[in-house]
Amino acid sequence: MDEFELIRRYFVRDSDVRDVCVGIGDDGAVLRPDPDRDLVTVVDTLVENVHFAADMSPFDIGYRAVAVNLSDIAAMGARPRWMTLALTLREARADWLEDFAAGLDSAAAAHGVTLVGGDTTRGECIVVSVQITGDVAAGRAILRSGARVGDTIFVTGTVGDSAAGRELLAAGREQEFLTRRFLHPIARVEFGRKLGGAATAAIDVSDGLYTDLEKLLTASGVGGVIDLGCLPISAALRSTFDREAQRRLALSGGDDYELCFTADAANLPDSGELMVTAIGKVRSGADLECREAGKTVDYTDSGYRHFQ
Repeated sequence: MDEFELIRRYFVRDSDVRDVCVGIGDDGAVLRPDPDRDLVTVVDTLVENVHFAADMSPFDIGYRAVAVNLSDIAAMGARPRWMTLALTLREARADWLEDFAAGLDSAAAAHGVTLVGGDTTRGECIVVSVQITGDVAAGRAILRSGARVGDTIFVTGTVGDSAAGRELLAAGREQEFLTRRFLHPIARVEFGRKLGGAATAAIDVSDGLYTDLEKLLTASGVGGVIDLGCLPISAALRSTFDREAQRRLALSGGDDYELCFTADAANLPDSGELMVTAIGKVRSGADLECREAGKTVDYTDSGYRHFQ
């Protein structure tokens, strides 16, 4: 099975999507954006033994590769529409590819995303790069740079779960809720779209809540304060890890793919069943301070960084 047969067998899908004029099979995709919409493009790469263990199931690899990109689209308040895939493999195993494609399809179909092209290559390890293009009403993309002094800092869902699941899997242990949060992260696409016009700034929590919030505040030219007592911690995390580990995982664990955003509390849209928690305030200055019971808690974290 060569690369062209691999693509035809596992990634070509019958489609009558009107916004895809030319999809997989040509030198490039031809897409038809809606009028009065801005395009938003994101890309993430997952590398074997860096972002996922070598024995991770191919379904989960495919699912995560799409979900982490959907999360970036969500942070921009956009609607995901099309994706491309660059896949490097040591060998073209039919069973692996079938499961990988199923995971890819599962995450994409949940949000109506169409695979429109990509590339496959042979290499020394598995590398998965997914690019997703979405759209948003012209001029309405949510940026990191709009936070204002006095805004409330919010985060969706609970934090620390995914990093906890990752650590458990690495240790050969499992806790169903926590490991699933790592293997199948939930991109907050629907709520992200609701935040358009309400959030002043947003970022998805990929490298760790503390460092990702720092990035947002730096981009906005402001500072902030987090109340550690307000961090949303799941019952599963509380019952599996001690208090010190809970805080470490929540602040610096990363891989949560929840949305951290700033807004006027009075303008918060309806989140339905999704928990949204106020964890702090935006203030003047250039630092991010952690407090607990009214007292400053010394904390610094650079988050996950490649080549460091």
